[in-house]
Amino acid sequence: MALVELAQRGDGEAFAQLYDRYVDTVYRYVYYRVGARALAEDLTSETFLRALRRIGTFAWQGRDFGAWLVTIARNLVADHFKSSRFRLEVTTGEMLDADEVETSPEESVLESISNAALLDAIKKLNPQQQECLTLRFLQGLSVAETARIMGKNEGAVKTLQYRAVRTLARLLPEDFR
Repeated sequence: MALVELAQRGDGEAFAQLYDRYVDTVYRYVYYRVGARALAEDLTSETFLRALRRIGTFAWQGRDFGAWLVTIARNLVADHFKSSRFRLEVTTGEMLDADEVETSPEESVLESISNAALLDAIKKLNPQQQECLTLRFLQGLSVAETARIMGKNEGAVKTLQYRAVRTLARLLPEDFR
């Protein structure tokens, strides 16, 4: 809370500390939604740029600053998918970073199959279930934080999460359960 107040008064170092604290959470949220590293980096950068511009409008309403950032990111992702530019984009393969460790071909294939099965199953869930699981398990947010971001009460989020996990278990092939 103190860092946010300092950032609202124009302290650049305080905002830098907020950035360091929340950048991974925002990036993981965006990356899961868009599936492309470069785009996720761009949208994460835009999230923090908008947050910096609007830090003065942030008001404590019992929710974490990170939830406010994820809400900004959520809106940016939605805007991206609504834009006509997205429909015209042609994706290309991501280049490997020089510091990434290469896995064996066998490990890569097994990991790819597992990830594909999980993502296929998640895509069969309704959008609210997808978002709930993303916020809870990929972002590691609490039920309360997830409820605030989704505009629901905690009981509704718990029910949504329970049903999403049960549906996901039914959708996964037997050997993945």
